Amino acid sequence: MKTTLDIHDELLARAKRRARETGRPLRALVEDGLRRVLEPSPLRPRYTLPDLRAGDPEAADPLERYTWPELRELIYGDPGTR
Repeated sequence: MKTTLDIHDELLARAKRRARETGRPLRALVEDGLRRVLEPSPLRPRYTLPDLRAGDPEAADPLERYTWPELRELIYGDPGTR
């Protein structure tokens, strides 16, 4: 299939030079470049957060004895005083 592309002059000159150096037609060079860009990206491994816990992992959780409303009050204070 034929198409028309607007390519920056310097980029086209570099592509023509590379095609000439490799003995390939410009069309093949452009097709190879498009194939590389359109290949699916390899999946990167998921990021795992580092374990930055402090203290004794076997110790009881000091927050377990609180309810959510109690924790909220401890953190933010009494909502009626704002």
